[in-house]
Amino acid sequence: MIKRALAGIDPFLLLLIATVAMASLFPAHGVGTIWFGYATNAAIVLLFFLHGAKLSRQAVLAGAGNWRLHLLVLCSSFVIFPALGLLFSALGGRFVAPEIIAGLLFLSLLPSTVQSSIAFTALARGNVPAAVCSASLSNLLGIVITPVMVGLFMHVSAATDGISLDAIKGIMSQLLLPFVAGHLLRPLIGGFVDRNKRILMPVDRSSILLVVYTAFSAAVIGGIWQRTSIWDLLAILVMSALMLALVMGANLFVARRMGLGREDEIVLLFCGSKKSLVSGVPMAGALFHAAAGPLILPLMIFHQLQLFVCAVIAARYRGMADDAPIIRAPAVDDAI
Repeated sequence: MIKRALAGIDPFLLLLIATVAMASLFPAHGVGTIWFGYATNAAIVLLFFLHGAKLSRQAVLAGAGNWRLHLLVLCSSFVIFPALGLLFSALGGRFVAPEIIAGLLFLSLLPSTVQSSIAFTALARGNVPAAVCSASLSNLLGIVITPVMVGLFMHVSAATDGISLDAIKGIMSQLLLPFVAGHLLRPLIGGFVDRNKRILMPVDRSSILLVVYTAFSAAVIGGIWQRTSIWDLLAILVMSALMLALVMGANLFVARRMGLGREDEIVLLFCGSKKSLVSGVPMAGALFHAAAGPLILPLMIFHQLQLFVCAVIAARYRGMADDAPIIRAPAVDDAI
């Protein structure tokens, strides 16, 4: 029974939970905080350098012509989601801890995922080249758009005082420059990166876990668990589920209203409803430093929720595609 329950959980989420538990019991402090800070900065630079090196220019160009679809995905990520984040932060700010509601707003400002968006699109038999282009474009633009939107909107929460221009410049140099450098070096190192994805995956995940540990260590020392109740966590789950349902419903409505084909509908549904844990955790660490711990709690919960919901929906799309009748193209003799 327990094995079946754990089988549906992303193993990386279990590692995240274990990291939060370790930071709660054994937080870094004193000189350790300084060294973990250096290691975290280096891990973030390496993470985004590898992201740039992984980005296939050919795959992006293959789906680049579907500009209307890409604009809809960007609109979902950076217009619909932020609007809901602002609405929920205004409505829930009276009932939920300020740090938690700020985390929900931060979540809404993040770009889409890359790997899981493409994987679910492929599983549902959608337009994979378009998904590669949409997800990659969202992630790349998010390095610029998310810090700017954080600077504009995060002052609405009592947990933050807004983001300075220096902080925005700092995140550009810490995230954007390594990403661009990695992509420019792809002709030299791209083959190695593509051949060793399984070897490099632990580097990605270890970087995120290190950022989470450092952020939560500072949060624990600051008293996060004294200010966060079980009701706050349940509120995150409910609001995350509601936000995801509204966005997916809006994307499905837009796709059918605009007459998108089934394959493009799948791209909008999956790429437009995701939020990136891989980008979000380093961004929170770079932007908020010691205050990042509480802000990434909603992102961790939303991450697992989106994976579970999208897995179910992708399986249904695939089932419908498998059940659809196969129409045989007429042979030359039949056509005559």
